[in-house]
Amino acid sequence: MTSDESGQATVEFALLLPVFALMFLALVQLALIIRADVLAHDAAREAARAASLGADPGLATERVLPGAEVAVSRGDVGDPVRVRVQVRFVTEVALVGALFPDVTIRADAEMRAER
Repeated sequence: MTSDESGQATVEFALLLPVFALMFLALVQLALIIRADVLAHDAAREAARAASLGADPGLATERVLPGAEVAVSRGDVGDPVRVRVQVRFVTEVALVGALFPDVTIRADAEMRAER
């Protein structure tokens, strides 16, 4: 190794570290968005189950996903109960949260009314 190349690896590492850190944080933000989507679908399923039994679907949704909006369409016994859950997910991971727009997540569920 000649004297002009000393520290080359350190400089390359210093230049690439911020890029890798941003990529990692973007991956974390994406994982949080996917988690919110899964929670919205779980909340819709819980709300549909509660509405099919005659209970308050808003309370069931609030247990799974606080702050979500719930819309319920219900008929008579034996008719389908349709539930739509909507929640706004704020992207807030440091440094990369501003790169992702806030996401509105919607989830639908349907079950037969039992009561």
